[in-house]
Amino acid sequence: MSGVSVEAPRILLYGVGLGPGDPDYMTVRARDVILKADRLVHFCKRGKRGNARVTADAIIAPDPAREIELAFPVTIEVPVEDEGYTGPIATFYDEAAEQLAGEMAAGRSVAVLCDGDPFFYGSFMHLWRRLAHRFPTEVVPGVTGMAGAWARAAAPISWGDDVMTVVPGTLAESELTRRLVDTDAAVIMKLGRNLPKVRRALKTAGLINRAIYVERATMAGQVVTRLADKTDDEAPYFSMILIPGEGRRL
Repeated sequence: MSGVSVEAPRILLYGVGLGPGDPDYMTVRARDVILKADRLVHFCKRGKRGNARVTADAIIAPDPAREIELAFPVTIEVPVEDEGYTGPIATFYDEAAEQLAGEMAAGRSVAVLCDGDPFFYGSFMHLWRRLAHRFPTEVVPGVTGMAGAWARAAAPISWGDDVMTVVPGTLAESELTRRLVDTDAAVIMKLGRNLPKVRRALKTAGLINRAIYVERATMAGQVVTRLADKTDDEAPYFSMILIPGEGRRL
């Protein structure tokens, strides 16, 4: 029937990117959703508050009646390719999705708080895959951690026609080396126990002197240093390596 408008369904599931850590980098849309959603959800390690929830402290006070904590059964203590990781984590996402589905089936909106951007190496994607086809969903993009890192490192990452590659440190050393040799600029994520392997790959690729190590970009305790000057192999979860491009400059 012409002239009849159909009201869009109410959004029930939000994946909310909160940016790299400094709450000043949170978007207006993210703040609006956080303030209005019926339930706030955050991932965390057992016994600790998730970093995304800590970021949200800038605009909301803790409210146990409103919040849902999703504590991972395992984290970095088990290799990701091990069945001791993949089995429990898959079950965790299944159960978490059904818990949130129960909230949404009751008509309550759910906002999942995400570090960086929800669709960039984010845990939210595993919930989205299980729930987005069942409930009206909105993804609120956020400033990525790598954008926060290169801004704080004062390191323009790509010039002119530079090709940038995002590389997980979990790759095999030979594959890491190949990817690094074949690109103009790179961001290496998922360091942790992989840092010694990544360091070797960078040396083989001839990039060690261009590598910038950034830890906890935009957060308290931020560290920015040349990787060649970093004497230990400690790399916490919120750390990455930048390889700025050297392309066309006018």
